[in-house]
Amino acid sequence: MADHPADRELFHARLRPHRSLSPRSFRRLMVFFGGASFLVGLPFLLLGAWPIFGFMGLDALLLYWAFRANFRDAQAYEDVRLTPLELQLAKVSARGVRAEWRFAPAFVRLEQDIHAEFGLQRLSLVSRGRRVDVASFLGAEEKERFADAFSRALAEARQGPRFT
Repeated sequence: MADHPADRELFHARLRPHRSLSPRSFRRLMVFFGGASFLVGLPFLLLGAWPIFGFMGLDALLLYWAFRANFRDAQAYEDVRLTPLELQLAKVSARGVRAEWRFAPAFVRLEQDIHAEFGLQRLSLVSRGRRVDVASFLGAEEKERFADAFSRALAEARQGPRFT
């Protein structure tokens, strides 16, 4: 038995923050930076200026901590699912806290805040006085691609389910 036309998924996207550094590259960076800090700090240690050596190690530790926090934040995501009768948006934080919104596609519009120099800066779903930002962690070009695909699907959803 085929799915009901009203339940047909017109659009689905899982949006994740982009991270350009892979875990393998992160390890390489930390080995390089830690080794460089050690080599630069070693002469100071041998001359008796041990606090400088310690601060060099502290720099490496702070860099490690910053990247770990960055990787942890990359676990956040947004799910956008659109059928002819419902738009579902779920935002999941890096800590696993989930927030969900449901809209009727006929009453939703996608607002775009476009800066002349920097491109698309903000996307918001607006319906009956409620405004929810979507794709906030994406870059301008990624937001534009998302907005184009989502707008086409939203226009199709507004036509209602097709029973033929």
